[in-house]
Amino acid sequence: METMKLIQQFQEIFPENSHEEKVRLFFSPGRINLIGEHTDYNGGHVFPCAITFGTYGAARKRKDDRIRLHSLNFPNSGVIEFSLSDLNYQKHHGWANYPKGMFRYLLETGAKLSCGLDILIQGNIPNGAGLSSSASLEMLIGVMVNEMFELGLDRLTLVELGKKVENEFIGVNSGIMDQFAVGMGKKDCGILLDCNTLDYQYAPLNLLNYQIIIMNTNKRRELSDSKYNERRQECETALSQLQTELAIDSLGDLSQEDFEANKHLIENETLVKRARHAVYENRRTLKALSSLRSNELKRFGQLMNDSHRSLRDDYEVTGIELDTLVEAAWEQEGTLGARMTGAGFGGCAIAIVETDGVETFIEEVGKKYEETIGHQADFYVANVGEGAKEITREVLS
Repeated sequence: METMKLIQQFQEIFPENSHEEKVRLFFSPGRINLIGEHTDYNGGHVFPCAITFGTYGAARKRKDDRIRLHSLNFPNSGVIEFSLSDLNYQKHHGWANYPKGMFRYLLETGAKLSCGLDILIQGNIPNGAGLSSSASLEMLIGVMVNEMFELGLDRLTLVELGKKVENEFIGVNSGIMDQFAVGMGKKDCGILLDCNTLDYQYAPLNLLNYQIIIMNTNKRRELSDSKYNERRQECETALSQLQTELAIDSLGDLSQEDFEANKHLIENETLVKRARHAVYENRRTLKALSSLRSNELKRFGQLMNDSHRSLRDDYEVTGIELDTLVEAAWEQEGTLGARMTGAGFGGCAIAIVETDGVETFIEEVGKKYEETIGHQADFYVANVGEGAKEITREVLS
């Protein structure tokens, strides 16, 4: 991403006032979740990390209260404009509703914005791939506004506002993992996050001679149109049935043994499967942390494989595209483990692969996928990077 070019494009799209206010640059990463899927809204643990793909934003203050947004990823949408006094959801504003929601909830904290902004966005996260492009955009705007207006809001507040945008403004009933990973990411580290308490700890990702490969099915996900909310409702129903005899606040409170001893309280087999995934996946995530800490990479890889099988068989959120990629990855020599990442229903899978075998891996898995599905997958080597931040000084120094 040529950030100096982004400044140049900004000045072409927003030529006004260019001599008075400086353009400032920000970056917000995407994320992958190494393990712990669909556990965040079930009160369990997740283990995500920020990646070096993400969303760039160039911004400059205006003299009025207008917000003007343009995305180089959606050039046909043109410049989308609204006032700080009118921050209601508008379907025809499309992608710009994510920034609009952040502005709305930032103002609701009591923050004072002295003026509007011109903002140019460009991201290199594949759209709809399930690498959290929406959380990346939310946190980009949150950090941008916090820094440019010196609001002094702490990072966790921005993370919680991003989740609120997703849940209340956009209408996707998701957990806090995506915004947390994007906002709190640390280079070469994963984050073990307890979604009940928001307690977290960083864990160095010492993958030695292995690489993380992102495998994009190129089947676009639309979370609000998927069965995501349905899965959440199924888990809430299973939890309420368990709570008739158990004093628990979430499925994440249960050990595997407690679940097996009490699953008869859940009324049908589908709900048993959904709850079993949430309970067992939470435990796998804790085991994954201890595996990495003791450099037991093979055990970590096996936990990834078990996670995918549970998502496929018990939670039923994978589908033929993700299963084809992951099963082809399992067949390759030098693959430690592979699983879908994100909400599922398309999007991406990840694999941990020996560095020397990456080219062969991509060639073989790509060939099998195209033969089975009929279109190509895309592959990216993922580096683990920092959370959302201002990069003006890095670029201009």
